Amino acid sequence: MILSPALPSQPALWPSALAILAYLLAAAWPGGASGGLARQERPIWAALSLAWLTQAMAIVLDTVVSHEGVMGARFGFGTALSITSWLVVAVYAYESRHLGLPSVRRVLPVLAALTVGIAWLFPGQLQSAQGSSWAPLHWLLGFASYGLFGAALLHAVLWRHAERQLRAPPSASGTLPLRARHGGQALGMPLLRLEALTLQFVWAGFVMLSLTLLLGFWFTTPWRWDHKSVFSVLSWVVFAVLLVGRARFGWRGRLAIRWLVAGSTLLLLAYVGSRFVLEVILHRANPT
Repeated sequence: MILSPALPSQPALWPSALAILAYLLAAAWPGGASGGLARQERPIWAALSLAWLTQAMAIVLDTVVSHEGVMGARFGFGTALSITSWLVVAVYAYESRHLGLPSVRRVLPVLAALTVGIAWLFPGQLQSAQGSSWAPLHWLLGFASYGLFGAALLHAVLWRHAERQLRAPPSASGTLPLRARHGGQALGMPLLRLEALTLQFVWAGFVMLSLTLLLGFWFTTPWRWDHKSVFSVLSWVVFAVLLVGRARFGWRGRLAIRWLVAGSTLLLLAYVGSRFVLEVILHRANPT
């Protein structure tokens, strides 16, 4: 079968199952409209915290493995998605409690639960770091860039939705939309603040991606222009154009978001896409 998964890692079964249940509980629990620390929201944050911690445990148990007495790492497209969602949930939790981002509380935990399940079903292949001692740092920086661009996409979605709210026409009674009557507040956060946070995460992700590519060029001998390398470089170029366009020409709104989505799609195809094809469709192992 094309979609037959690799043998799941049994030690990660219970942390993965607990993380999925806790994420779904956080998404389904009623209330949580203010994104703060009200008493009715404490069960939500308790479930979200439990899910986040058990997801971290599942990631560690899935990736840190012993092969023939030697400690190694196992990565795959499922692990990349899980680590990305784990980082995005951390960003969301911080900003929701300190700045206010309640509007995606039901959607984000469901997506995170889905990535936990995918990571357990498709744990990936054992990766070799024998070529260079810098390989683990290369992997960590790569996953960090995924998480930061994932956070940028989250803010871009909120940014775009907030713009639509603020530009909504007056109602039949002539009153302005609720968000427009609250000093430009949208989704619990000022629109300009959402825009600034989006670009800050793009900058941080761009730095991580640049370091990832530099390390890859450095310790990979000989360098191979495979699908992963080509899509990674193309995504770097797209993000660079976005940042230059923002700084020199003031790109914002839909134009900036389109470039962000394009770069993120290329980056997703670079590792997650190539690993999915190798692991799930072709059933082949390939070095990271």
